[in-house]
Amino acid sequence: MGFFDLAIAAPSMKAALEAWGADSNLFNEGVAKESDDPDVIEATMAAPGVVLKRPVGSNGPFREHAELPTDLAGGSSKKTNRRQPRKASKRANDDAADGKAAFPFEKEQKRRERERAKEEATRQKERERRQHAVDKAQGALDAARRKHEEKAADIQQQLEAIEESARDEEARWEKEKARLEATLRPAGG
Repeated sequence: MGFFDLAIAAPSMKAALEAWGADSNLFNEGVAKESDDPDVIEATMAAPGVVLKRPVGSNGPFREHAELPTDLAGGSSKKTNRRQPRKASKRANDDAADGKAAFPFEKEQKRRERERAKEEATRQKERERRQHAVDKAQGALDAARRKHEEKAADIQQQLEAIEESARDEEARWEKEKARLEATLRPAGG
């Protein structure tokens, strides 16, 4: 990846590619590979899930923040105190070592999942609280509407009774008036 070799302790190739920010499968392209170098494994296990770097071609240690070498002058005849590259150990990647490498990553994944679940539970409680408030307000509105409808019906019933009383009174008055006018005619006339 440019001027640096990169290394990471990840539970899978996919997780490593995601940590590197790769858009393609660098393992299939031959650009990336699994390492069995004990120094690389030790460095990455000290910081699982963190991308470590070292300048390309150097045998220096992997670090989270590596610097490019500054002694690149071509005419220098100083002997550099470089370690010889180690031959890949014959040790096969065993499942226990892979599991050990994956443990901190999986632990962090589980912590994040618990955190997401906690946040979702909080959001769910907030939704339920809001729904409860809406239900309570709707219940109050429905009760007020029923009370209004009952009062309106009662008033309408009273109004109809008053109108009926007014009609009865008008009819009584017409009879009374007719009777009194009938008695008034013979006497006046």
